[in-house]
Amino acid sequence: MGQRNWKLACLFWLACIPIALAQSSRCNVELVARKAVTTSTTAANADGALSAAQERRALQILLKSLERHVVSAADAMPADKYGFAPTDGEFQGVRTFGQQVKHLAAANHILAAAALGEEPPADAGDEAGPETARTKAEILDYLKGSFAHLDSAVAAIGNTSIPVRPSEISPLSAVSVTRMALTVEALIHDFDHYGQMIEYLRMNGVVPPASRP
Repeated sequence: MGQRNWKLACLFWLACIPIALAQSSRCNVELVARKAVTTSTTAANADGALSAAQERRALQILLKSLERHVVSAADAMPADKYGFAPTDGEFQGVRTFGQQVKHLAAANHILAAAALGEEPPADAGDEAGPETARTKAEILDYLKGSFAHLDSAVAAIGNTSIPVRPSEISPLSAVSVTRMALTVEALIHDFDHYGQMIEYLRMNGVVPPASRP
């Protein structure tokens, strides 16, 4: 598959993921994703290739929408429920809500660091996040910081003076890794865990903010 088609396929994939993973808020996320894909596809058809600015714009739209959904969902869970984890059925041994949020944020930091040619953050641990972030407020701060880090990575798309490095948590090898691929990987991973966060919220009687009137 050509480079341009691969990029468009990634963006289209991102547009479809919320439908499967976050039914409760799929309309809002899907509309934003479709807008990003349509804008970039139209521009690409005009000159035959996506520019770095078009790639950045599409991913920034998706990233900002995802950040709003994830942060609002994390904030909606009461502080005393951050230690909640379902135990019935096949849920035994899964992460608590707080651990889900920290894991999502840690992966953001690790992949953003690789996209910016940085060493992985020492406090990200084995994708578990810093042990020092324990309260809801501390975990929310860590989460917001991870999205800021990822935003910097997206903003650097097209900047050839900034190196890109592979990451141990990514299937991309040193010869196939790109900044755009790493940021897309982070968004896909975030959508996965956002869907799980929504399940945890509803199991505790909390309507996800994206589903409220």
